[in-house]
Amino acid sequence: MRGILQKLDRYIIFKFLGTYFFAILLIVSIAVVFDITEKIDDFIEKGAPLNAIVVDYYANFIPYFANLFTPLFVFIAVIFFTSKMAYQTEIIAILSSGVSFKRLMFPYLVGSLVIAVFSFWLGAYVIPPANKTRLAFETVYIKKQKDRGLQDIHLQLEPGLFVYMGRYYALRNRGTYFGSERFEGKTLKSKLSAQSIVFNEEADNWTISDYVIQNFSDDHTIEIIEGSKLDTVFNMTPKDFTEEHNWHETMNNSELIEYIDAQTKKGVGAIQPFKIEYYKRWANPFSAFILSLIGVSLASRKVRGGMGLHIGVGLALSFTYILFMTISTTFAVNGSMNPLLAVWIPNIVFSLIGVYLYQKAPK
Repeated sequence: MRGILQKLDRYIIFKFLGTYFFAILLIVSIAVVFDITEKIDDFIEKGAPLNAIVVDYYANFIPYFANLFTPLFVFIAVIFFTSKMAYQTEIIAILSSGVSFKRLMFPYLVGSLVIAVFSFWLGAYVIPPANKTRLAFETVYIKKQKDRGLQDIHLQLEPGLFVYMGRYYALRNRGTYFGSERFEGKTLKSKLSAQSIVFNEEADNWTISDYVIQNFSDDHTIEIIEGSKLDTVFNMTPKDFTEEHNWHETMNNSELIEYIDAQTKKGVGAIQPFKIEYYKRWANPFSAFILSLIGVSLASRKVRGGMGLHIGVGLALSFTYILFMTISTTFAVNGSMNPLLAVWIPNIVFSLIGVYLYQKAPK
């Protein structure tokens, strides 16, 4: 019996993972075709190089899209091959041989664990740097995705030193209409104005362009210094300006934690999207277990309507899960709900649905 169960485990896990990756390949291929159709005019108009389209955009778009809809792919996979097993009377044969329904769930949980670990690894460490490249491509070559940046930024870097920027573009580490003012008490001692400022990652400094420096002396004389470029150091980094739309998607887990802690200490309130992104990277992989439980409980029973009915119900439930997650996180972004609770509510609700369906499943 033990050997038979081990073979059964391998059989179900192979079916599960094989169907899961096949579903990803099929649906992502369709998504890429539709995306190309939608954006081909932008690519041509902006003169996007073929290498950049393939490597910078779609090579990074595919894992992002696949991981985003992991709940959908898991549900489709479980519903599809379990329904097929049920209508070929394989489920009946397994249960009739003395294998309990609880024991039948074991290989599904193993497959879910593999998918959950894979999804977490992608979402936490692989996709964030890929998103940075993808979003930078969209900024340059796609008309509807513009890096509009943060506007009217004012910061106090240290006592007596204030800086401001008209606009900052986080994806390019570039600011425009930059200025700084240094005071001693209430007396203005120097003022800097520049058309642009760019952060140099390798040198860990800033380069200002087309600048004018005014130094004010005690005898009311003014020294004016002009130039085209100047490398200088300010007590600020691009991380201080990373509140742009979707910028939280470009940080790995370690960077997200560091950023959230730093902004919390500064008393910055607009960090809800960063908290939500961090919590989602833990909650989304967990959904593989929940949706597998629901899928097996639904698809293991023969019903009128055949496999099509199972797939239809599965798609409806998986899209409901995704919609539920979207609505709850929207409330969290607007400050109406705790981010941790908003992210985990769909899992809690669907866990209860899964337990109910498991109790009703044929034993």
